[in-house]
This record gives sequence, C-alpha cells and structure tokens, in this order.
Amino acid sequence: MLETPRLPGPRIAWLSILLLALMALPGVYAARADERVWHHAMSLVDAPEYPADFTHFKWANPDAPKGGSVRLSAIGSFDTLNPYPVAANVPAGIGLVTDTLMVSSPDEASVEYGLIAEAVSYPDDYSSVTFRLRKEARFSDGSPVTPEDVIFSFEMQKEINPQIAYYYQNVVKAEKTADNEVTFTFDVKGNRELPHIMGQLDVLSKAYWTAEGRDLSRSTLTPFVGSGGYRVKSLDAGRAIVYERIKDYWAKDLPVMKGLWNLDEIRYDYFRDPSIAFEAFKAGDIDEYTEASSKNWATAYDFPALQKGLVVKRTVELETPEGMQAFVLNLRHQKFADARVREAFNLVFDFEWANANLFYGQYTRTSSFFQNSDLASSGLPEGRELEILQGLKDEVPPEVFTTPYANPVNATPADFRKNLREAARLMKAAGFSVKGGVLVDDKTGQPFAVEFLLPSGSSFERIVLPYIQNLNRLGIKASVREVDDSQYEKRVNDFDYDIIVFTFSQSESPGNEQRYFWGSAAADRKGSRNFIGIKNPAVDKLIDMIIFAKDRDELVAATRALDRVLLWNHYVVPQWYFAGDRIAYWDKYRRVEPGPRRASAFPMVWWQDEAAAKRIASGKAPE
Repeated sequence: MLETPRLPGPRIAWLSILLLALMALPGVYAARADERVWHHAMSLVDAPEYPADFTHFKWANPDAPKGGSVRLSAIGSFDTLNPYPVAANVPAGIGLVTDTLMVSSPDEASVEYGLIAEAVSYPDDYSSVTFRLRKEARFSDGSPVTPEDVIFSFEMQKEINPQIAYYYQNVVKAEKTADNEVTFTFDVKGNRELPHIMGQLDVLSKAYWTAEGRDLSRSTLTPFVGSGGYRVKSLDAGRAIVYERIKDYWAKDLPVMKGLWNLDEIRYDYFRDPSIAFEAFKAGDIDEYTEASSKNWATAYDFPALQKGLVVKRTVELETPEGMQAFVLNLRHQKFADARVREAFNLVFDFEWANANLFYGQYTRTSSFFQNSDLASSGLPEGRELEILQGLKDEVPPEVFTTPYANPVNATPADFRKNLREAARLMKAAGFSVKGGVLVDDKTGQPFAVEFLLPSGSSFERIVLPYIQNLNRLGIKASVREVDDSQYEKRVNDFDYDIIVFTFSQSESPGNEQRYFWGSAAADRKGSRNFIGIKNPAVDKLIDMIIFAKDRDELVAATRALDRVLLWNHYVVPQWYFAGDRIAYWDKYRRVEPGPRRASAFPMVWWQDEAAAKRIASGKAPE
C-alpha cells in the first residue's frame, strides 16, 4: 500500500480500477452472428486459468471454517449507505452488500468469472454483450434476481450519477432478450472492454428501490436489500458499521465463492486519523492494520503484543502494475501551462533524500504511468510504437523520439545543486525571474506561489515540507494546507487546488478509464479524475488507439506511446511505489499460502482459527 494521502469519495463499483481496464484476448471468445457462444469467463492478457467445471480457486480453502469476526479501521466518517449518488459519503465495506454480474480473480490479470451471470456471450464486433443469469440468484430478502433488476440497476445508476453516465456513455440500450438473459447494446464496435465493464455492474433490487418512500438518488441510513453475501447488521452513523454474513447466501457454494468470505461479522470503526487507528490496533481493539507509512513500518512496530508473538507483521509481495503516484500539477492554472515550469518542479524534488531520510529506503522512484508492467515505456520507441508516434510527430514533444525518459537523480549534494541550477534556468526561460529573493512573472510582476492541498490526517505533510524548502530556494512561495475530508473532496472535485497527491491506478489492460484520467472531454467535467486538466489532441488520439486496439500487441504499443507522451509533457512530479502490502494482524487469522498473487485480500480469503483466537484472548504467546 503506497504512502499517499487519502482521497475521500463515494464507493463506485466500476471505479475499482483494477477491474475497469480490460481488453479481450483476440479470437478466443469470438462468436458468429448466427451462433451464440457462451463462456464462463472473460480473459484478456492470458486465457482463464480455471475451466468451466472448476470447483474453487486454488488460493481459497474450500474447507475453511465459517464463523468468527474481524474489527477493521476506517478514517473519516460516513453519512449514507447508498453509494450511487455522486456525492455519497458511504461506509467502508458497503460493497459487501451487493454482487455484480461477474467477479474478478485477485490472482489473475484482467479475468472475470460468472457470479450472478452464469455465462456471457458477445459477437465478433463487440457491438453488444449478453449475460445469462443464474436462476438460483437471490436478493437478501429471498426474491429472485431477474433481467428487470439488472436493467433497472443499469438505467438508474446511469441516471442519477453523471460519473457513471459518462463511463457508460457507449452503452445505449439494455433489454431482456430471454427469461433469464439481459443484452446491452453499444453504439461503437471493436471496443473489447465494454463487455467487461458491464460485467462489473452492481445488481440492485428493482422491487425494493421502487417501493413507495424509497429513492435511489437520495441518501439513506436504512439498510437496503442487497444481492451480496453480507447485510448491514448495525451502525452508529459516522462512527461504526457492522456487516453480518448471510448464512444461506445463494452463491456461497459457487466456485467463485467457495472458501471465501468466511467471517460471520466484519466491523469497521472510524477514526479521525491513522495514528489513532494504529493505537487502537496496538491495544487490540482493531484486528488488522494495513500500514501506509514507511516510517511507522520501520519504527512503530515494537509494542508488547508484537514482541510477545500475539501480532504478526508481514510484507506481502504482489505481482501488480503500479500506477503513477505523483504530485499533480493543475494545468487549469496558468502558472503551470509551460512544460518547462513543470519540469523544473520535478528537478527540485529530491526523492533520494526523502527515501533515505523519510522512507527508510523502502521505495523505488516511479518512472512510468504503467510501472511494473509490460505496458511501461523504456529506451527509445521502436516497431509499432514508433509508427504510432511518428503519426503524431507534430503533436508530441520531440524528446519522445530522441531521449529515453528518466527522472532526475540526486545521488550526491553536487547532483542536487546541478538540478537546482537547471530548474532555475528553465523557470527563467519560461518567463520568471528572481527579484529580491522572490520568483516573479516577468509580464505581470506577480510572485510565483503554490499551495499543496492535503486531506487532514494524511501524514503527508512531513514529505511536502522538505519539498517546499527546495522550492523556496528557487524563489517560489510554497505552502501546504490541510482540510477536512468533506472540504478536500469538494475542492478536488471542483479542481480548486494548485497541487494535490494522487495515484492513477492501472491494470494490464487499460481502456475507457484512460479518457477519465487524461481525456480532453473530462478536463472540465467536475468530479472526473482528469485532475491534471489535460487537453491534448495527441493524448486523445492515443487513448482511442488503446480503446479500439485490435489485439494485445497493438494495445501494448499504443499504451507505451501514451506513457511516453504523458511523461515528456511533465504533467506530474513522479513519486514512488512499493510492490506489495504491509500488513499486521492479531495472530488468529489464517489463509492458504501462498495467497493470491495480486492482493493480500484481507479478509476475503482469510478465516479465523478458533484455538488461536482463544489463546489471543487469554494473552498467551504461541508455543
């Protein structure tokens, strides 16, 4: 888990980014127009690991005991259980209440298996997708899941949430095509991601939400009828929520659920900031803690329970793409319009000092928007990637053809002084001069001032302050402001900031979400994730090439080209990554080892060891 400030906001199933960026493997699941072919799974990078008759995932224990509980921490607050309105501030774990048509495997890259849908079919041109629903699928009140429920779920989510509507903009029709079938029709052909996007649709009960007095567009603290394996048992608004396992959950014995979600109760307690949550974990009031701070990981885990062996501290290495975590510069502000200014901000950031003095050497500098994957650009472009870039030669920085991208390195004080001088030269060339120790705009005489916006309790101020000192050496008046969660969310959604920190998460199969990150149409759409404010025709063209790539090779080439163009425009100041999770937990939970390769998946794949739980309760160390 990366060291980054939290970005509060609504839980939206489709924004679980590892599931959004999918692209179909060419030819494997093609269907002729006159012959529908059904599939139990959709896969991209490789064929699905599990056949149609598989019984359980290899990293799940089908004989895991059911029972026990877990207490987890969350930061901030919540004021509604309804996750679909655009401004919803929902509790952690609310996704447990609702199932989707398909479900992903945390051990495979871009793979979905049937959940509510037992099978999926789509034609050669990917102009539509049809899901065949399981007849045994049920809501938590026992009523069956029908095509009408799926259609209602799609239409209402699209209607009440502009972000969802934008994401589903190419889905023009949802209709019942058989007693247990739903077909979604698209207004484009060749977009192989769209069937996978629809597989992630949350399925809601039409009968429940259309009953008198209920409105899916409004906030509510009343637990609603769901399709998932848990229901809300109790809540203390803004402070705590408890979910209970539905013991007769309709999907509990399906291969995609066998041995998973074993705990009877999952409780989230809310805290004002991570330091208080960590103290609660040390005291035994919280059972598991995912550590985001490298400093804490190196220095804070010396408390008695861990020394006694009652708490386990472990690093779980993961085989996952690492997106771009960065200082995001808001191009909507004129001061960042010149790429030379943005490059200067990168030259002044001393990652090597921060890694040694703040992070205890735990991080690696990020040098790609698709880090730790075959989609990352490197060296000079060649082959198909070079052809793509040559077609945009007059629209992209010339360096994409001549120079491999590399972040500045400050291995020695002399290196930093050299980078500082280069940053000053770039600022001068961009029209800014130092007068009386202050960097000013040569045209207006206005001082160059920037503000870093952080959410309260992010623990990121200690990282920003040394960076501010370096910016001050250039004559830049830099400051930091921490605001509460609601104010932070509003300002970010309104693009009301100079600099924020954000992680643009990626998967092995990027697609439509790239429009949401960098597309010109999203730059002025409040609430989008184009936090940078990019309006670049070349970037738009590259995004379309990714979305409509005909095969994996074309996708990789187009993505590497996009990566290179984003990097050489200096839109962000890259930060760092750690390919894994740092977790600690009271030693009463177990999982299959090795677990999934792409997530520690706590508590999804874990179960409670009753004997160990009793030992922990008595304060006895393991024998």
